[in-house]
Amino acid sequence: MYKYPRPKNANLIYGLRPVIEAIHEQKDIDKILLQKGASGDLFRELFQMIREQNIPFQYVPMERLNRLTGGNHQGVICFMSSISYQSIYDIVPGIYEQAKVPFLLFLDRITDVRNMGAIARTAECASVDAIVFPSKHSAQLNEDAVKTSAGALHKIPICRHDDVKEVLTYIKQCGIQLMACTEKAKQPYYKTDFTRPICVVMGNEGEGISPEILTYCDQSISISMHGSIDSLNVSVATGIILFEVMKQRTVS
Repeated sequence: MYKYPRPKNANLIYGLRPVIEAIHEQKDIDKILLQKGASGDLFRELFQMIREQNIPFQYVPMERLNRLTGGNHQGVICFMSSISYQSIYDIVPGIYEQAKVPFLLFLDRITDVRNMGAIARTAECASVDAIVFPSKHSAQLNEDAVKTSAGALHKIPICRHDDVKEVLTYIKQCGIQLMACTEKAKQPYYKTDFTRPICVVMGNEGEGISPEILTYCDQSISISMHGSIDSLNVSVATGIILFEVMKQRTVS
């Protein structure tokens, strides 16, 4: 067992063997930075493990690694997750076993850390059963996200998955309808039935929900705009939808 060397940022570990050991122990990892041009047997072993386990990684100049830690990083720095991830494949059966009506939230490529934290805080307050998002092109759930969430990221199940298509297909097969919130929809959110099993889908801050994800959705809903600005911050929009769900389920 290796004692992970940690710089001032407690969410970082560095060095070839410590990072390999962290992967062996199936630690929750957000991302790994690899030095451009690095080579050697251990480096190749590490890279093979990264690819086999679909861990997000990025090649960066040595100067960037040096700025992150003053230690001997050996060409690799690993960002450890501040939270423990769960599997949606375990969560959904548990919801049904409790005789609850599933209420999930899928976040498509939300990249702002504070938005992720704010959304998680709202989701926990609205009794969302789990938050699901793709491993790639999503914000790291670091200490800033946890702080913004007021600790909600430690209280609500968070599911990060590689194969988004497989996850969305599974959710639909479980009898849960995917409800996409998009400004292009004609159906107002307040005229939508949220008392059935649902998974609310929210999109990227700039581009919204990707066309590929939209093809999986069963229904699209919108939030009406009457001002000169035609869009809301994604965390605010999410809050509007989630509390409409909670209102309908409380009344019914």
